Amino acid sequence: MSARPPLVRATLSVVAATALALVAACGGGSSSDDSTANPYRLVQAGTIRAGTLTDAPPNVYLKDGKFTGFDNDLLVAVAAKLNLKVEFVGTDFSALLSQVNTKKFDVGSSSITITEARKKTVAFTNGYDFGYFGLDVPKGSTITGFGGLAGKRVAVVQGTVQDDYATKNQLNPVRVPDYNSAVNQLKSKTADAWIAPAEIGEKLAGDSNGAIVMVQKQLSSEPTAFAVAKDNDALLAALNKGLDEVIADGTWDKLQAQYYPGRPVPDTFKPGSGTAATPPAAASPSTTG
Repeated sequence: MSARPPLVRATLSVVAATALALVAACGGGSSSDDSTANPYRLVQAGTIRAGTLTDAPPNVYLKDGKFTGFDNDLLVAVAAKLNLKVEFVGTDFSALLSQVNTKKFDVGSSSITITEARKKTVAFTNGYDFGYFGLDVPKGSTITGFGGLAGKRVAVVQGTVQDDYATKNQLNPVRVPDYNSAVNQLKSKTADAWIAPAEIGEKLAGDSNGAIVMVQKQLSSEPTAFAVAKDNDALLAALNKGLDEVIADGTWDKLQAQYYPGRPVPDTFKPGSGTAATPPAAASPSTTG
């Protein structure tokens, strides 16, 4: 092949140099720019991409095409304190924590109970809510409480603390991917009972037109929190700061009253860092209901 004329070689050199300069401008100098434009290392600067569920009212659910519920509305309020928006994406709970860990999502929002095992995968904000286990059964069941589950087929959503409870207590768990599946297990009587987050179990039992009833509640030992990637300290600190601010300005209390009307706050629970003003403590409800 013959050599290119000098003018062609010079033109190609200019083009190559220009291309390299563009790459450097877009890539090489991005770290300092990103630290200013995207200090929380979000998937998309200015927007928290949050993984959540579609079928767990009143905590997290989809209504009229919009993600809502106590946890999601709280996250939106916290994000506003940081001048950020929130984009919610539906997923299965069993995949949520790993998706936060791999940074598909910036935040997991799904009434996630803090456990030592989960801390190996993600980091947690300060706790923003307390919760109860609820026991749902089909209408007419002879099961009246958690003590009557030995030898029974017990529905649990895979990967939840209710799943952990069933395993720890050597029950016979029927693991399902979501809450609607658990409800269907009870309606079809392919499961004898369902251990659920009490607020969710109570709401879905109420929506069943009497086909399902809740027979007992049991206070969970740990609070719920938002999950973030373990190496994103900046986002974790910002969310904790915003959480204290929405507690102090009354938003947390307002959302509690909206989504859990009449539910008293246990005197052992303090949301956030514990330094913000909180609603007056009330006695814990009975563990039966």
